[in-house]
Amino acid sequence: MTVIERREVALVDLLDRLLAGGVVITGDITLRIADVDLVRIDLNALISSVTARVRSPWEEPP
Repeated sequence: MTVIERREVALVDLLDRLLAGGVVITGDITLRIADVDLVRIDLNALISSVTARVRSPWEEPP
């Protein structure tokens, strides 16, 4: 085993790295009965941390 293979990362560190760079989640769900689409849900989400450099999209402009 090399050093990289034995490296353990805590869940908190992994979440910190993901939120620092941002995470995009996408998905589609379709409820279908007898080959007829009844409900379709499209999910698009961007999850990231908000800092002084990256402002919140819901914040009032200065």
